[in-house]
Amino acid sequence: MTQIVTRFAPSPTGYLHVGGARTALFNWLFARGRGGKFLLRIEDTDRARSTPEATAAILKGLTWLGLDWDGEPVSQFERKDRHAEVARQMLDQGTAYKCFSTTDEIAAWREADPRQPFLSPWRDATDLPDAPYAIRLKAPRDGETVIDDQVQGAVRVANDQLDDMVLLRSDGTPTYMLAVVVDDHDMGVTHVIRGDDHLTNTARQIQIIDAMGWPRPTYAHIPLIHGEDGKKLSKRHGAVGLHEFAVLGYPPAAMRNYLARLGWSHGDDELFDDAQAREWFGLEGIGRAPARLDFKKLEHVSGHHIGRMRDDQVLAALQDYLSETGAPALTDTQRSRILAAMGALKEKAKTLPGLLDQARFAMIERPITVEEKAARNLDTVSRGMLKSLTAAVQNASWTRDDLEEAAQQVATENGVGLGKIAAPLRAALAGTSATPSVFDMMTALGRDETLARLQDQTDLAG
Repeated sequence: MTQIVTRFAPSPTGYLHVGGARTALFNWLFARGRGGKFLLRIEDTDRARSTPEATAAILKGLTWLGLDWDGEPVSQFERKDRHAEVARQMLDQGTAYKCFSTTDEIAAWREADPRQPFLSPWRDATDLPDAPYAIRLKAPRDGETVIDDQVQGAVRVANDQLDDMVLLRSDGTPTYMLAVVVDDHDMGVTHVIRGDDHLTNTARQIQIIDAMGWPRPTYAHIPLIHGEDGKKLSKRHGAVGLHEFAVLGYPPAAMRNYLARLGWSHGDDELFDDAQAREWFGLEGIGRAPARLDFKKLEHVSGHHIGRMRDDQVLAALQDYLSETGAPALTDTQRSRILAAMGALKEKAKTLPGLLDQARFAMIERPITVEEKAARNLDTVSRGMLKSLTAAVQNASWTRDDLEEAAQQVATENGVGLGKIAAPLRAALAGTSATPSVFDMMTALGRDETLARLQDQTDLAG
């Protein structure tokens, strides 16, 4: 049985778009779920626009997303001699020809009838000048080229609507169309999974494949991603670069889950892990309609994955997030406190910065600055109750149940509900009114730090 080989072939002319990331994910899932290979090719033939920085950003983005590739990334530009070799081979075998038409002649033809493809007068010429020439494909002029697409179905393109494309320019450089075909063949690619904006290119590329007598790969052209308004995804919709989603604090596992569901489905399953995705993913599950980016759904998926991650995995993700955003790294004390409170922190968190907001109490140092809203709960009476609570928990076993029992006893003695104790306690421990449970904070902070923070506030009572 032939081994499945897929590839992701981005152009290094900018950041890795979320649509490109999804294409990479689909190729990765299809190959990995079938014991195949997932290859990476950098299509850097556009030397004016390709940059090393963009290539580095693509590699970083794929690594962050958790997509590993087999072997070293292939540079398309470095294979230009091989591409030219194939063009000359086609020239020798009569499936391509020398074209001496100038740029002005071609422009004049197209201006005269823009609807008709350029027909070179040199296609069947035998008396050839000694002058610079391009090599063009001698494409079929009648019939049609049929793309047997796994998503779009049978796509038919009339051959008389396609011109004899240039394979090798007069300066000896290969064109993108030729390079893609040669690289896919030489890399042993069996399945080409890419955006449906490449569908017209595919008809042209198939003609090169057929002219060389090479086997056609299986094609699957996936619909593009649109914004929530149904229009083509752009900056006006918010984040569109993969790096922006990293900065927004969505864990890679959540992004893999969410991106997999953008245009592909497995029944009604919305939430799944990598093992399930690899097992379930198939081309038959890809729809033809454009997918829509939905940030509310992404947050739901993100919260699910944060809740399922091991505590140490979340802590590692937090540290990666801080590094990604240029924030200071966590100290040993902060890591210890956050880890101790992780069970409570994961419950409501939808994103990593959301979790960090909840973990603020574990990251601040004394003396604590109390926000204005929280400070309203720290009057003389409240501080008096905190003083009573401090005495009550001095010798407690420091379990959550014992701490809650002590607080309830102080509330009862003062003739108030537990909430009247919790509000000033929250302000004293965290300086804010939005926190995890006060008892989760106390257990995470530990006896000494908790008593010190309470003492800071009770000292103000005079």
